[in-house]
Amino acid sequence: MLALLGGPAQGADPASSAQRKGSGLPIPRFASLRSDEVNVRTGPGPRYPIDWKFTRKAMPVEIVAEYENWRKIRDWQGASGWVHQSLLTGKRSFIIPSKAASLHKTPAAAAEVIAKLEPEVVGEIRSCSGDWCRVRVSSVSGWLERTDMWGVYKSEPIN
Repeated sequence: MLALLGGPAQGADPASSAQRKGSGLPIPRFASLRSDEVNVRTGPGPRYPIDWKFTRKAMPVEIVAEYENWRKIRDWQGASGWVHQSLLTGKRSFIIPSKAASLHKTPAAAAEVIAKLEPEVVGEIRSCSGDWCRVRVSSVSGWLERTDMWGVYKSEPIN
């Protein structure tokens, strides 16, 4: 098969063809959307059609592949596509996926509940250690169990 310089071989999956230079960061990893409007494309480049749009700034996404300046991302519901790296930020955020979660005053299940977070609430992850993460939603800060949110791996430390 003949490949043109500067692009993957025709018909090849750009994510797997010689993994063109990306960021060098681990894959998969989490990031957040930088803008309220992010075009998601069918492939890694502006010539690929826009498949759909994200319309929620700070929503967490998982980067599952890289191709040059493009990142293949997946959201909490499993939808995936390609976005330009400039539309992502390393700031960590979370989303409450399916059932309400309790925001605690301290990192303990028996600790005082200071808020109930409804499904699809998005917030900022400040730090994580063990089974708990310190988070912020609007102007309220507290502790949330890792298992109650999407946007952080099971044993990933966040400082």
